Amino acid sequence: MTDQHGELDAALERVIDAARAHLTAVRTAQGRVDDDDVWQAYVALNNASCAYDEQLLDAFGEVTPWDVESIDPDEADERFGAAAEGVEATDPHPRVISVRQRRDYRVPSVAALIRVAEAARREGTPTDDEPVAVEGVGEAVLELLQSGDGSLSALDVPELEPLDGVVMVSEVGASVDLESFDDDDPVGPFQPADDDRLVGRLDEHPFLDLEDEEHDHAGHRH
Repeated sequence: MTDQHGELDAALERVIDAARAHLTAVRTAQGRVDDDDVWQAYVALNNASCAYDEQLLDAFGEVTPWDVESIDPDEADERFGAAAEGVEATDPHPRVISVRQRRDYRVPSVAALIRVAEAARREGTPTDDEPVAVEGVGEAVLELLQSGDGSLSALDVPELEPLDGVVMVSEVGASVDLESFDDDDPVGPFQPADDDRLVGRLDEHPFLDLEDEEHDHAGHRH
């Protein structure tokens, strides 16, 4: 029984040492997410606690309040997605997802669209400078995007009527390298690579105006 008590005391000391090491790692990390030292200290504390709990149960039939299961350090990175120092974690899922989107618009009035774009440009121009006039539909749409948040929601204006669009999601091997394409290249940045895998395609259709829809139904009644 003396040896068993000694082993139990040693197991408890390992828990205390592991808890102190974990606290030190947490303080050193200062809130960094996915800090490797914190993760390694966590695994050590978890396993020390689990071992002490098992030895306490064997010796006295008692357990601790810690509901933990042993973590294999060699499998921990793969199970939890943390990379050990100098070791790349094996993850069966792709690291890069590509979302390609196209949406077309009808322009009911070119003049109205240009007026809206010029108003947006004036808001973003210093008061002492005279804004350059917006030339053409394409420049007007680009100005709305740049003046907004850069997403297509910036084009949700009455001066543009959305038509059909499409969104495609692909698993890709690497993210796009914009520096490898010319600024006026309309295809390159959107061209899928040979090893890209299309996951799915979502077709977008604009919502019809309810009054127009009801009018169309009424016109087809017999």
